[in-house]
This record gives sequence, structure tokens and C-alpha cells, in this order.
Amino acid sequence: MPQKDESMKDMAQQTDAILSELDDLKARAQQALRDQVAPEGKVDPALLETHQHGAHALSWLATYVEAIRQLSAWSGRVSGELEDLILQIGVGEYLTQIAGGIPMSQTEFARLSDLDVEWQPSDAARALMAGNTPQARARLAELIADNRGSATFGASGLDEDLEMIRDQFRRWTDDKVVPHAHDWHLKDELIPIEIINELAELGVFGLTIPEELGGLGMSKAAMVVVSEELSRGYIGVGSLGTRSEIAAELIIGGGTDEQKEQWLPKLASGEILPTAVFTEPNTGSDLGSLRTRAVKDGDNWTVTGNKTWITHAARTHIMTLLARTEPDTTDYRGLSMFIAEKTPGTDAEPFPTPGMTGGEIEVLGYRGMKEYELAFDGFEVKGENLLGRVTGQGFKQLMQTFESARIQTAARAIGVAQNALELGLQYALDRKQFGKSLIHFPRVADKLALTAVEIMIARQLTYFSAWEKDNGHRCDLEAGMAKLLGARVAWAAADNALQIHGGNGFALEYQISRVLCDARILNIFEGAAEIQAQVIARRLLG
Repeated sequence: MPQKDESMKDMAQQTDAILSELDDLKARAQQALRDQVAPEGKVDPALLETHQHGAHALSWLATYVEAIRQLSAWSGRVSGELEDLILQIGVGEYLTQIAGGIPMSQTEFARLSDLDVEWQPSDAARALMAGNTPQARARLAELIADNRGSATFGASGLDEDLEMIRDQFRRWTDDKVVPHAHDWHLKDELIPIEIINELAELGVFGLTIPEELGGLGMSKAAMVVVSEELSRGYIGVGSLGTRSEIAAELIIGGGTDEQKEQWLPKLASGEILPTAVFTEPNTGSDLGSLRTRAVKDGDNWTVTGNKTWITHAARTHIMTLLARTEPDTTDYRGLSMFIAEKTPGTDAEPFPTPGMTGGEIEVLGYRGMKEYELAFDGFEVKGENLLGRVTGQGFKQLMQTFESARIQTAARAIGVAQNALELGLQYALDRKQFGKSLIHFPRVADKLALTAVEIMIARQLTYFSAWEKDNGHRCDLEAGMAKLLGARVAWAAADNALQIHGGNGFALEYQISRVLCDARILNIFEGAAEIQAQVIARRLLG
């Protein structure tokens, strides 16, 4: 690896040094909020809700501190002018936002005053903040334009094996997905079964399943790279693997040996396709209040109730189904998880299995697998398909999958953001106004440069979460941060790329219109941004 020049070495060292200053700021913010919401030592839920804005401000502050840490670590693994500019602009921008206000949404900002703390940036911090200059952003935009064939607009800092995986899936996606994705979206079609079969042959559905159970036994980092590249082509294709990832995690973490041997090889090979059946009308993220019930009927179970926002429900073979088995309970303690078998449907008859019916929910984007609401009335589940063969553990079993699910969602967000950046860049190069390409206008260049910077920041935070998971470390905090930031970055990337397209971006024929719709869901599923920030805050205060 080439050596960094002295000025960039100094900047990397300054960034490392400033992290202690940021850690002190975060600690003071944590204590200030703890004093408000845990006056007796334990967090009071009512007080936490009262101070929700402050709690979420803490979550975003902690996310930014960790993001800067991981960007700094990345800079030590790579070298080049483009990478140096990403570090310079990214650190400068995020420090400035910490001081002035971190955008949680278009109208809500996380400010230090929400936490009753102040920060007077040191001279070193101010020097780093000054690095985000118009000249630096313009030069980065030039380099991005020169490197538009690059996979990530900056070295990712991964090892050779992971880069080989990226290259393989990037080429496959460019060949099999990119030319067709927009047509699938406009026609609101299911992703062709031929694509699913090819994904199965590539090992996508068994990527992280142990080899002895039919999978490839690869790392979560590999899963991130694959999800990122597939989602760059189309979020629906990138999300096909999520269904199998969730089901496999549930069975690996909570299933009996017999259940693992029965289901995991079939999931890995793509012989069976799963769907997750958790959410109910009027419950949203409050899974503890689910009302769908499963009643023992001899050796089996009979399920009655309603579910909604069930992705890819019609043509799948099994459902990981969360239902209440303890009728006297009203919280998470009475929930159990089932591996519920069903017959895949057709266009004419989407739900042929006795005891269940369903209808499609028409959506703006994320269309390739379709969304459904389901009704169960006397639906039978085999007794042997109670996960772990024990009741009352469903919520706990589901919680064990959240780390991987949120890492995978962050990876999908990065892929969508990368797609948006590539579309925006290509349009800025091709479109001419007032005698020159759009990319030569400073605010267009700024949009592209800052999008590339934020994608790399979110990417490194996501990789770090995956590495933590691969090394057996608890990473619910890091995974939540990666998902929180990645979803915001994807939406901003798509919005900015559409703005570069101008009126054409609002036309359905342009791909960016689809990417904008697809990006919007990322702030909602796998935990809405507000729920995610709340979860992070509770963990920080714990």
C-alpha cells in the first residue's frame, strides 16, 4: 500500500486524537440525560418518553462519534487522493454537524442543547472542521467522475477475498438485474423465478449457514458485501436474501437439532423460500402486544388472527410465524415462534393453503416481492414445527436475529445509495446546461461529493458491525447505528440524485424515480428511525 503524504498522516493522527474529545462529549451527554430519565438509577420509561428528543439526540451523537472512529480506522487501511479527501470532508462535515445540529430528518435536528451540554471544539477540532472546503468537494467530484467505473468510489478497505466476492456479484448484478429492474418496478412484477434460481446457485440463500448444514459458512462481512451489490441493482433482489437470513438465524439460534437438519439445507439451496410473519395491524413496532393466537389442537396448533406488511408472502414455502400461545398474557412473554408450512401460490390463487387468505398491499416502491396482509382462521401448524419445541420463547428468539437483520438492512441501504450516486453522476456528466455539464456547477458537485463521503462513512460503520458479529461480540448497538445512519444516507442520496435530474427525475421513465421510492422504505422497516434511535438510547443509558 502506498504511503500517505505527511499532511494526510497528520490529519489521520489529528482525527484519532480528536476522538478522545468526542468520547468525553458523549459521556457528558449520556450522564446529563441519565440524570433526567434515571433519577433513581434505573431508566424511567415515562421520563425517557418525555425526554425523547434528547434521547434521540444522544443516539445520533453516539452514532456520529462511532462513524468518525470507523472512518478514521478505514483511512489507515487505504491510500490515495480520493480516499484522503473523503476523510477530510467527512470528518470536517460531521464535526460541524455535531457542533451545530445533526439532521435526524428534514425538519428535526439533534442539538447538544437538547442534552444540556456544551462543546467548545478544540483548536485541533476546528482545524479538522475547516477541511470541508468548496475546493476539496470540487476536487472529490472530479475524482469521482474520473473513477465512475469503480465499485465504491474509494477503496473499501476490505481484504482480497471480500473484494473478489464484490466483483463477482457486481458483474452478475450488472448483467442480470440492472437492465431489467426498472421494468419490474414499473410493471409491479414479482422478481422472475429465474433470478431466484440463479441466486440459489450462487449460494446467496445459504451464505452464512454453516457448511455442515448445507450453507457456505461465510462471514457476516461477506453477507454485507453481497447484499450491498445486489441492492445496488435492485433493492428487491438484495432483499431476497434477507428472508432466508432471518429464517436461518431463527432456526440456528432457537431451533432443535432436528429442526436445523430439516430446514437449513433446504433454505440454503433455495429449495424452500421463507417469509417473516410478525407484524399485525395496529401494532407496528410494538411486537409485545401481538394478538394472533395459536391454540393447541392435539399434537398440532391452530392459528387465528391477522398479519400485515408480510413481504414475499404468496410464493414462499414456509413462514416464521409469531403468535400468542399463552392466552392469559398481554406482553412478549406469551409469544411463540413457529415454522409454519404453506403451499406456494400463483397469480390466480396466491394463498391456496387451507386456513389462510391474503390480499396485496399496493406500494410506492420495494415492489419486487410484493407486500401482503394475511388472515388466519383455523390455520394448522404441525406440533413439531414449534421453534425449539418450547413455548413462550418467540420474542426472545426473534430478538437474537436483530443484530444480523439490521446489519443486512444497513448493507441494503448502502447499495441503494450507491445506485443513486451512480445515476446522479451519470446524469450530471451527460446533461449540459448553459454550455457545460451539470457536474461543473458547484452545488451539483457538492451533492455528488457529499453523497460519496456519506456512503463511505455508512459503509465503514456497517462493515465494523459485521466484523464485531463475526468475532462473537455483542453488536446490537453498532448494528443499530449502522441501520440508523445508512437509511438516512440512502434517502439523502436518492433525493439529491433526483434533484440533479431536475424535472426528468420526476418522470417514471428515469430510474432515479424508482430508487427514490425504494430508498424511502429503509427508514421504516426493521425498526423505524424513531424506534431505532429509542433502542440505541436505552442501550447507551443501560
